[in-house]
Amino acid sequence: MRWPGKVPAGRVSNEIVHIVDMLPTFARLAGAQIPTDRKIDGMDQLDFLVGKQETSNRDGFPAYNGDDMYAYKWRNWKVHFIELNNMYDVSKKLNVPQLYHLIKDPKEEFDIVGESTWVLPVVTKKIIEFNRSLADEPPIKLGTPDPYIPVKQVQR
Repeated sequence: MRWPGKVPAGRVSNEIVHIVDMLPTFARLAGAQIPTDRKIDGMDQLDFLVGKQETSNRDGFPAYNGDDMYAYKWRNWKVHFIELNNMYDVSKKLNVPQLYHLIKDPKEEFDIVGESTWVLPVVTKKIIEFNRSLADEPPIKLGTPDPYIPVKQVQR
């Protein structure tokens, strides 16, 4: 990210900032309010980006392909639940998740689930929390007309 005088030049970080974080971050920057009638997946990352805090407000995120969660990235780890080697490959659900340490293995070539099983309960808890949020407020279906009216408002 480049923003002379605001974002420290040459700063390198392995912290996580997800694309969904841009809405609340840019809204704050512009002095705008984010919607309060629905859940917003993004987190305001402005203080992290401008160097006011050392760590991101996010420690992980689910990786989806269509409606299926293929993996979950948490800190320097990534757990795969569905295998997809390339875009032309047929994906297959894994009986045992595959685990990769992304600093030591950035190409995700060496599954170390047997060596680092402690990561799975941590990631599983994150996934359960995320799935609860989806049950509370389901994702907006593709093709939903504008203006979007949140389900909770329709039910009132």
